[in-house]
Amino acid sequence: MQLNRITTRLSVLSLTLYTLFNASTVIARDEVITKEDQDLEVITVKSQRGLISYMSASGAKSDVPIIETPLSVSVLTQERIEDLGALTVQDAIGYVAGLYNGPYGVDTRGDWSVIRGVSPVQYLDGLKSLYGYYNNVRTNPYALSQIEILKGPSSVLYGQGSIGGIVNLVSKKPEAETSGQLWGQVGNYSRKQVAGDITGALNDDASLQGRVVGLWRDSDTQTDYVPDNSMVFSPSLTWYAAQDTKITLLTNWQKNESGTSTSFLPHSGTILENENGQIPSNRFVSEPGFDRYDTEQASVTAILEQNINTDWQFKLAARYTDSHADYHTIYGWPPKYLDDGRTVSRVAYISSADSRAIASDAQFHGNVVTGNIEHSIVVGLDYQNAYTDNDSAYGVGGTLDLFSPEYGQVDNLPTLEDVVDYDSSKTYQTGLYIQDSMKIAQQWIISAALRRDKATTNPQNGEPESQYATTGRLGLMYLFDSGVSPYASYSESFEPLLGSDAFGNAFVPKTGEQVEAGIKYQPAGTEHLLTAALYHIVEQNRTTSLNADQATDSNVIDPNGQVQQGEVTVKGLELEAQLAWQSVDVYASYAYSDGYVSQSNTLGEKGATLAALPEQQASIWTTWRPENMHGLKVGFGARYVGETSDGSAYVSIDNVVLNDPIKTDDFTLFDAMIGYDFEKYSLSLQAQNITDKTVITSCLARGDCFYGQRRTVSANVRYKF
Repeated sequence: MQLNRITTRLSVLSLTLYTLFNASTVIARDEVITKEDQDLEVITVKSQRGLISYMSASGAKSDVPIIETPLSVSVLTQERIEDLGALTVQDAIGYVAGLYNGPYGVDTRGDWSVIRGVSPVQYLDGLKSLYGYYNNVRTNPYALSQIEILKGPSSVLYGQGSIGGIVNLVSKKPEAETSGQLWGQVGNYSRKQVAGDITGALNDDASLQGRVVGLWRDSDTQTDYVPDNSMVFSPSLTWYAAQDTKITLLTNWQKNESGTSTSFLPHSGTILENENGQIPSNRFVSEPGFDRYDTEQASVTAILEQNINTDWQFKLAARYTDSHADYHTIYGWPPKYLDDGRTVSRVAYISSADSRAIASDAQFHGNVVTGNIEHSIVVGLDYQNAYTDNDSAYGVGGTLDLFSPEYGQVDNLPTLEDVVDYDSSKTYQTGLYIQDSMKIAQQWIISAALRRDKATTNPQNGEPESQYATTGRLGLMYLFDSGVSPYASYSESFEPLLGSDAFGNAFVPKTGEQVEAGIKYQPAGTEHLLTAALYHIVEQNRTTSLNADQATDSNVIDPNGQVQQGEVTVKGLELEAQLAWQSVDVYASYAYSDGYVSQSNTLGEKGATLAALPEQQASIWTTWRPENMHGLKVGFGARYVGETSDGSAYVSIDNVVLNDPIKTDDFTLFDAMIGYDFEKYSLSLQAQNITDKTVITSCLARGDCFYGQRRTVSANVRYKF
């Protein structure tokens, strides 16, 4: 019933927007044309100021207009990231519809988010970029040309992954025209940063092009004793070896120095009252001098694009990555106080983690016409080979008073000599896929895709374990001459599970299925782009405990084992609008999400709302560039996040409440920017959470909560040439 009401409101909203943006008052721009009377299709890649991208490669592994993609795709351009003043990838994605950035607070170890109820998989230039846990560097947004978010199950093109989708980071690549910039930045938390980016042709005929991106940062964070230092060096080359041959080589070296910015702070003193007051959001639970999260990574990516003839192209992308992380931390566990109500016990942990990975994707792209049907075909084979090794040791971390900490009271913390050499592991995945996007009579689009995967895990001293999966996707879309494109689609995902169930049967992969319907609208003669989507996702084969009948079954091998009878359901609505006029740009979004455990044998789990999933989110960012004050720009944004649940279910037996889920309060944060551009210089002052509001982003049933980002201010000067 709730979704029916949403559908009705969506129809009214669509009609209103259609009327509004086809009015005669809309400003037309000749360079932004999607369809002309002569049936000539001219599609631009970006809006005039570069804030809106009309193309995405993530949805179809080929550059396809967003309004011709029967899936939910959001794209953030380099100009948009700069306009928002994003210091991290996590900051940059905070205004995307249906995406909750930073669900587990401020964490310098990585960029976390929740899309449609679960964490997405991160890709870089179309290839998976993260393997294992806490052994990779955090990508700097300055090295990116755009960020693409593909929402929902996406295994048909990308292999194993969650039902949330993927976040694809796109690297800056060489360009023929010489340009560049130098950037200096200072901010609170003693932030100092300098960066540079230069690109251009390296010979007379521009057949060889180069680019260099570099960055150095020295900074503290809102958590005491935790730095956020970084060095990035990313040179790249593009060589047009022949008229039909293009080779791009991307190299990257990055080193980050940080520490434990996120701690398992108890409910009492964060979301719940404590007689000792509120735990400060800058509280450091580890030990100064011992704590660190230092990562270093080097990677080389090669991309070959070969035109076979006018209709067919071969593309090969391959990357080798070598990562290392030294991780020393002390954290409170379990997340509850001792008898005094203010002191927690701590666990010390030290690890030396390595990751080496090869990822590749070979594709044939073809354009074939049969009658009045234009086929855009992609046939591909991708391969991943990842080695991960995490050698670690635990120790006693002593106790800490969270309200009045005294550091340096702990002896015998673990050292590198205590690290245990655990077995390494290798994982392999091979996937063969085919996709055919058919445009019929220039108005109907049918997109069909099918994929077969083999995923293998091979522990160092164990037996390899392989799992297989077949996934598909089908989409239908109609392109109206007015710029309105309604669509419906079905897509699947799979995620391998290792081990065996209580009956000794090997686990099969978790599987996800999504049904989505929506509307995309790019009004003719404008730069606007509006999207709306309704979706329903079911993930099956999740592990859960045995039920009473199964537990007494004589065939049970492990009475404490698991069976794959769990299920999760997620449904919701997402609205997103990117609007551009001569002096005003608007980026607005709204999302309603309902994710819950729809099947489980575990007490206190069935019916539980998924943890860290806001029921409602809304945001708007507006930039004003007054025409009578050339060079001035003023931006203001607001982000609303609804309440989240701890991931447990309400349980009551005989009118006795055994569990009542903890819920966070909803909150609204405000961001702002003011800047001035003159000649080749650009000055700006940017701030997130300008009111310095203390918020709790989520709490978990295990007993801990996470603080969100406090006020962050940066002053910037850029010299562009």
